[in-house]
Amino acid sequence: MTGLQAGLKNRHLSMIAIGGVIGAGLFVGSSSGIATAGPGILLSYALVGTLVVLVMRMLGEMSAANPTSGSFSAHADRALGRWAGFSIGWLYWFFWVVVLAVEATAGAKILEGWIPAVPQWGWALIVMVVLTATNLVSVGSYGEFEFWFAGIKVVAIGAFIVVGLLAVFGVLPGVDTDQASFSNLTGHGGFLPNGPGAILTGVLLVVFSFMGSEIATLAAGESEDPQRAVTKSTNSIIWRIAVFYLGSIFVVVTLIPWDSKSIQDKGSYVAALDSLGIAHAGQIMNFIVLTSVLSCLNSGLYTASRMAFSLGERGDAPKAFARVNGRGVPMAAILASVVFGFVAVFFNYLSPDKIFLFLVNSSGAVALFVWLVICFSQLRMRRIIQAEAPEKLVVRMWLYPYLTWATAALIVFVLGYMLTDTEHDGRETVLLSLLVAALVLVIAVVREKVGRRGGTASASAGDVTDKVSV
Repeated sequence: MTGLQAGLKNRHLSMIAIGGVIGAGLFVGSSSGIATAGPGILLSYALVGTLVVLVMRMLGEMSAANPTSGSFSAHADRALGRWAGFSIGWLYWFFWVVVLAVEATAGAKILEGWIPAVPQWGWALIVMVVLTATNLVSVGSYGEFEFWFAGIKVVAIGAFIVVGLLAVFGVLPGVDTDQASFSNLTGHGGFLPNGPGAILTGVLLVVFSFMGSEIATLAAGESEDPQRAVTKSTNSIIWRIAVFYLGSIFVVVTLIPWDSKSIQDKGSYVAALDSLGIAHAGQIMNFIVLTSVLSCLNSGLYTASRMAFSLGERGDAPKAFARVNGRGVPMAAILASVVFGFVAVFFNYLSPDKIFLFLVNSSGAVALFVWLVICFSQLRMRRIIQAEAPEKLVVRMWLYPYLTWATAALIVFVLGYMLTDTEHDGRETVLLSLLVAALVLVIAVVREKVGRRGGTASASAGDVTDKVSV
């Protein structure tokens, strides 16, 4: 059998699109952002959210015209050159296999807290094996698991926002609402207690929790109606970010003061629920975080394997990666991704402060690199689509090309600002990510030159044969 199968239903795609923007980073990472920027962290989330909406609009334009499992890597291949598709594809794969290790470890910590008889490494192994099996069965089983994982996240955040707002307005019976007030937005040193510069620092802390919004465009290639799926997920990104990110963070910073010690000790969402005196709030939140972790693991393995499959199809990875079994599953691509994930988990226990920290930091800025490549690809792809099949432009980037250039400039600015950040490892993350990107880029350029020489040699040999035969 050749090619992936259309095993994802529209309900799967809808929930993958919604769940894709709600990573575990939202629950786990928001506390450090709040501590840094205070209530002004809302502006950080709004800024990054706007960036993601613009990038997703560009990606939506290209993917609706040409849905493919390689998504932005395949678009970059065509728009910018083979080197671009190769480089960004492998960097993205590297990002997600490192995420597998991060999420498996985070999930294992929660599970060990519940059942300490099984060691943490044992839980990490169990979680990885179960989700690998899910992905190996069929794309439909991945979609079904993700449908329920994402569903739990969506319901949980929705309930959190409703309960929080009712508490702030003082109409929630049976809970403690002494601290809950809109005055928390300005009453503890002002809306920007650490100055306007903290907004940009907050951007650095929250930007990586948005990675995953592009998964729907990769999954669309295996759906019943790819163009409709991409169009729908692109058009709904604005309300998804507004509700799940801005809405839930707004509730946190109105329920409790931003400088409350409990935010750092317990995490922002647990601290917010605890402030209302809701019984077992910590365990409820741990269950939701675990669901998010499993969802991220499930999607991470799916995403890494489909990118590997696409690279294999284009001759930029071993051909085995592009082979599928009778159920349309790229087994070699999945197993290669999970093996690297297992290696990364092993390094997390063997050398967490050296090797694993290097892996995490060196993949940290890949999200921004991907977004930048999407910007430059869209600038070129718009002209290609208009020339070849203008009727396929069912999703259009707003104010093209000016807004595309403005988005690219903002991404470059964020990367530049990260280089000044020594307090939160921003500089190290950018420099190590640039180092890895440079290595991949060198390999890409060398491969292209060798391929060209090989092609020229083959052509010359063909000419000689023709002349001899004449």
